[in-house]
Amino acid sequence: MIGNDKSKGSIFHNEDDEICAAFMRLYRVVKRLRAPNGCPWDREQTHKSLRPYIIEEVYEFLEGVDNDDFEIMKEELGDVLLQVLLHAEIARESGRFKLLDTINTITEKLIRRHPHVFKDTIVKDSEEVLRNWEVIKKEERLENKNNYNENNSLLAGIPQSMPALLVAQRMQEKAARIGFDWGNIVEVWNKVKEEISELEKLLDSKNIDRIEDELGDAFFALTNLARFFNLHSEMALRRTNNKFYKRFTYVERKIDEEKIENPTLEQMDVFWDEAKNLGK
Repeated sequence: MIGNDKSKGSIFHNEDDEICAAFMRLYRVVKRLRAPNGCPWDREQTHKSLRPYIIEEVYEFLEGVDNDDFEIMKEELGDVLLQVLLHAEIARESGRFKLLDTINTITEKLIRRHPHVFKDTIVKDSEEVLRNWEVIKKEERLENKNNYNENNSLLAGIPQSMPALLVAQRMQEKAARIGFDWGNIVEVWNKVKEEISELEKLLDSKNIDRIEDELGDAFFALTNLARFFNLHSEMALRRTNNKFYKRFTYVERKIDEEKIENPTLEQMDVFWDEAKNLGK
């Protein structure tokens, strides 16, 4: 029954019904994989063993977004959904929670945090939506709590396991929503220059701890600059990484084609400029 694709028949009255049927078919496939007579590999997996895969699938999806490749995006979103279902099934088997609990939790959260859609709250723009979102989150954290602690912080919900640039930007965004922010782009740029100047003073220093500290401050200030341009610092660096990859592999290919055994920096620079001129 699981292998039969009924989502293409005429039994569905609308697309919602078709989606529900397709989702249930996928969920049953995952349960079958985890069953005692299912797949040995899938049955061995735990929340911890699956950690690298969910991260990898998200990044593969982002690569599709970067390349405007909708076929890749479609496929990788499916892989991300598979990871969600696997984790939910593992939790169900151990009696921790069920997929239904996960679905109900996010549904109620969305309704609760969008009072301008589901209640009579009025907002004027998306910035006010985000401010209200943070206020509601803080009220949720403080519910039944009398004193402040770090677990109630505005920043508490940001996973520190995320890439550091992304953590920096998310912290800055959240702090800005309650007014803890620079006034304008000039102030942000001045802060960038200040941090780079402090780093420059340490170029001849052997104090690695100080250098690391100032380098981190410079990254943080540059992340703020990205935010003021409504850019994501993590995505900006990914874009540069991709650019470097394409140009460097071009250099490698040219060295191989011209059979240069020990290329000089000058020769490699020529190939690099060629790649740049070709739009790589």
